[in-house]
Amino acid sequence: MDAYQALEKLINGNKRYVMERYAKGNIGPTRRLELVKGQDPFAVILGCSDSRIPPEIVFDQGLGDLFVVRTAGQVVDDVVLGSIEYAVDHLAVRLIVVLGHEDCGAVKAALANSQGPCHIKAITQAIQPAIEKASAQTGNLLENTIKANVDYIIWKLQTSSPILSKAITKKGLQIVGAVKNIGDGSVNFHYADAFASV
Repeated sequence: MDAYQALEKLINGNKRYVMERYAKGNIGPTRRLELVKGQDPFAVILGCSDSRIPPEIVFDQGLGDLFVVRTAGQVVDDVVLGSIEYAVDHLAVRLIVVLGHEDCGAVKAALANSQGPCHIKAITQAIQPAIEKASAQTGNLLENTIKANVDYIIWKLQTSSPILSKAITKKGLQIVGAVKNIGDGSVNFHYADAFASV
């Protein structure tokens, strides 16, 4: 499945979720036995760990459909990047979606300059480039930072991995951003602006 077919499948799945017209999820014993032989996901979802945005539910997909990586604020480190590289290089996934969401607690903590104990500080520090970008914009700072964080992560994926860079230029890999509306469940997709100023 190419990136555009995968994106269309996610968009249609989210519409079903919003309208509560779910497809019959492919999660039964037959599907589980099929997946014993291996996996063939059609998209990578890099999303926030927030319990309100489980990708398989938000996009109305079944077992084995999505390769999901989740961290608070969907921040990227070497382990996250390696996981995504695996999906692209070994599983031939051609679409990566960076999924942010409204009311993100990690972004709020970063905006409040709440360093937090132990390793929480690593999360808030990782969001700082998005805050710098959003601070130069007009409008709601939280909303702008959530979008800027998605854009920053896309830029980071595009520039931090030779495997992903090669897949973009030679294999049709697409990396797109999205923000989920917590209230109505809709996901708004967008293509990131260049984050070259970071």
